[in-house]
Order: sequence, then C-alpha cells, then structure tokens
Amino acid sequence: MRRAVRPRDAATLILHRPAGSGWELLMGRRHEGHRFMPNQWVFPGGRLDRADLYTPATALRPDVAAPLGRAAPPRRAHGLGVAAIRETFEETGLMIGAPDARAGRLDRGPLAAFAAAGLVPDLAALDYVARAITPPYRPMRFHARFFLAPASAARGEARPSPELTEVAWVPLPEAAQLDLPRITGVVLDVIGRRLAGLDRRIPAFAHRRGQHTVCHDDEG
Repeated sequence: MRRAVRPRDAATLILHRPAGSGWELLMGRRHEGHRFMPNQWVFPGGRLDRADLYTPATALRPDVAAPLGRAAPPRRAHGLGVAAIRETFEETGLMIGAPDARAGRLDRGPLAAFAAAGLVPDLAALDYVARAITPPYRPMRFHARFFLAPASAARGEARPSPELTEVAWVPLPEAAQLDLPRITGVVLDVIGRRLAGLDRRIPAFAHRRGQHTVCHDDEG
C-alpha cells in the first residue's frame, strides 16, 4: 500500500459583505493549468511559507488564538493568519492591514505593498471558522485553516491574478451552484450558519479509517 502524503499547512480567507437581506462572499476561479482543483471556484488561499512565521503583524484575538492553537503552536498559528492575508493579497490585490511602525520590515518580498502603505497584516481582523485535512488517498494534501473577515477590513479593489483568473463577489445562496471542490461546499454551509447567527462552532474535518470525521476546535 502506498504511504499517504503528509499534508502541508495552508490557510484560506473568506471575505464577506452585506448584500440586501443576505451576504456576498469573495470567490475566484482557479487557473485551468493548476494541478490542484483546476477551473474550480474557491476562496483565496494557499500554503504556509516559512517567512509567514516571522512576518510582523497585529496579534490574533484571544478568541481566535485559543481554538486555532489546538492544532498549531503559537508561532505556526501566527504564520497561518499571515498566510491567509498574504495569499489573499497575491490572488486578489486586497490588503487586510493595520498601520504599524514595523511595516518597513516588509519592504522586500510579497508584502512590499504593505510596507509602502505603512501597514502590517491585520490578524486581529480574522475570525477562525473551520479546519480541514485532505483525505490520505489524495496525491496532494493540505491541512487548511479557514478564516473569515468583513470586506470592510480590506483595502483596494479585487482583481484577477495568475492564480485566480476570475474574481467575483458571489451571493451566498448562489455560491453553492458553482463548480466547487467538495470542502469549499462544506465550508459554505459553515459560513452560512455562522453569518446567520445559528452556529459558531469551529468544525475540523478529517478522514480516518475510510470515514469522514468531524470534531470541533472550540470544544474540549
């Protein structure tokens, strides 16, 4: 039997804004040339880079750091928040940042635009809403954390990128009709219930002994 690929840490950010009596979410269609989920609609996100662990940023709120810390030590939890914001900037051009004297340390690398604006990634703007590990039989695996933030926390206008060839604000009820990865559809349900005030638990999805499992990172 082939040994399962070790999952890589990753982070995703779901931006939301009110629209009429409901909500819109920022989503993008992945480039058709991607090995992982080509042409499918997803939320901005990607894998954790080592530099994310040491990037200056505002602190995660205690109500976010505690459940996130169940599966990530503090330095990694910090890096995951940074990765979510960095990937969102790289894929959509939107900056979730806060003024900070340490911004000059970002003048080289993917967050140089933050430095030019006097900003560091604003982890305090993030809510932690879900976690998921790709099943062991997949050739590419990720241990993804899903964050949520209001569109009001973002600066700039969303635009396409080489990673996301289309970017759009999608009404929540319509998002489920798009061509989605399975986990994105599952997280859409989580987000819908949270935004409606029905359920604030933080599910963690995994696959063990051939069965899909779920526990909650905010429960002992």
